[in-house]
Amino acid sequence: MSNSSQPVVTESSYLTLHYRLTSMAGEDIISTFQDTPATLQLGQNQLAPSLEAILLGLPEGTHQTFELTPEQAFGPRNPDLLQRVSRTTLEENSNPGESFTVGDLVDFAAPGGGRFAGVLLEINDNDALFDFNHPLAGQPVKFEVKIIGVL
Repeated sequence: MSNSSQPVVTESSYLTLHYRLTSMAGEDIISTFQDTPATLQLGQNQLAPSLEAILLGLPEGTHQTFELTPEQAFGPRNPDLLQRVSRTTLEENSNPGESFTVGDLVDFAAPGGGRFAGVLLEINDNDALFDFNHPLAGQPVKFEVKIIGVL
């Protein structure tokens, strides 16, 4: 066990840390290791809840890599999140004259406020098919963390 003078991460900790998410093949998805460390407060949705849960109880100074299943990371893919959007809706919610290419991540205004993004899978004169799953849904990932400070 760690001695009591070493702070550990709790549900309300304020952290300074480096973190990296990579595909299982090792491609960086997001990484702070080349830049200044991230500072974040747990419980404020700055990190996915599943990633915060991994940090709980880790002592300051930890440098560790975790392999996450899709369920631990960004959840399984949800077929209900494949949705058709009319061209009218698409044009109303995008910049005038914007062109769309299959594979684009398109940002929408959500009904009732907020934003959501989907990947364009196909498009024709009438509508477009989007995948609103998180781009990493259904994929295992590696989560590397180096905890620099716990307040």
